[in-house]
Amino acid sequence: MMKSTLIFFVFVAVFSNSIAQVTTQEKDSLLRQDTTRREIKYKPKASAYIVPGVFISYGLISLTGDNVIRRLDYTTNAELQEDHPSFAFKMDNYLRYAPAVAVYGLDLVGVKAKHSVVDRSIMLLSSYAMVTVSVGSLKGLSNRLRPNGANAHSFPSGHTSLAFMTAEFLHQEYKDRSVWYSIGGYAIATGTGILRLYNNAHWVSDVVAGAGFGILSTKLTYLAYPYIKRKLFKGKPVDMLISPNYQHGKLGFNLIKRL
Repeated sequence: MMKSTLIFFVFVAVFSNSIAQVTTQEKDSLLRQDTTRREIKYKPKASAYIVPGVFISYGLISLTGDNVIRRLDYTTNAELQEDHPSFAFKMDNYLRYAPAVAVYGLDLVGVKAKHSVVDRSIMLLSSYAMVTVSVGSLKGLSNRLRPNGANAHSFPSGHTSLAFMTAEFLHQEYKDRSVWYSIGGYAIATGTGILRLYNNAHWVSDVVAGAGFGILSTKLTYLAYPYIKRKLFKGKPVDMLISPNYQHGKLGFNLIKRL
């Protein structure tokens, strides 16, 4: 029971960070609108990157050998499998996309997002490309065996990284509307990560690191996109974008075109 409680509080740390950003830190650095050029400027504080940095560091430390973090992986997994040996609830395969779907769904019912459909779609695809390339590369480099022995692509958790990437996407687009959108998105991402543990697909450090990579990818995209858009398109509307995509060991491309 103690180990399961620890898992809960690890994810609450990310969840609480989302709320804190809305209520304190990021309200000091909200997107500012230039009324003459209609150009969005995103200037986050360095503190916004602390939580994803800590989560990624936590996971990387687990790769260094026999240490307290790696031992926690083993003991937590043993406890979960002892208490829930036949657990098999695969909703995590779908939950990871739910926050992104919510962004477009809310927009369709009249709750407008911060950015246009094209801009936010480009940022979503860019975040997706960033997280899949980084996580996919690390899976190959780390060569960590999953707790269920299925393969050696355990670290970091891809499902969790996508869930937190889309949760941060929902947070960025709707944080000015209500804190509850952020709470909902991060709650879904947290549930996805916990399901990966209960389904015996990942170790705790895999999931924690995946959360960090997911959050960081979206934050970096929102930081870089205004500058890239200004340099490449010089204020003109974006009609088409090709974005790289890496998944399951294969490199591909995504295309967005304004209709």
